[in-house]
Amino acid sequence: MGVDSIRAYCLSFPHATENLQWGDDLCFKIGGKIFATVSLDDPRLCFKCTPEAFAELIEREDIHPAPYVGRYKWVMLDRLDAVRWEELQELIRQSYEMVAAKAPKKKPVKRKSMRKRAASKSAQPTKRKRV
Repeated sequence: MGVDSIRAYCLSFPHATENLQWGDDLCFKIGGKIFATVSLDDPRLCFKCTPEAFAELIEREDIHPAPYVGRYKWVMLDRLDAVRWEELQELIRQSYEMVAAKAPKKKPVKRKSMRKRAASKSAQPTKRKRV
């Protein structure tokens, strides 16, 4: 497993996007909110966990609370192989689902129909010129 495998997996989720941030971090987002990051220079992976998974994962070697966001139950894997690939896929999927549940939803644009616009224009009083 490597960066390419993680990238392909993260982008397989509906509406997932990626962008490069903070120099060399590849960020995977849903609705503008990050659900996973992977550092390209020194491959490390960060993602959000459930409180139970967080408590269990930080007890393992090479896994610790992520800098700045650990208090929100994000972990950092110092090695991409710190967790088996099957387990990592499940953890990333859970991160995606938790973040997607809180990501802002796009609101449909309300547009007046042509009939309503025409009716509202005809209802407006017209100005008359004085001679």
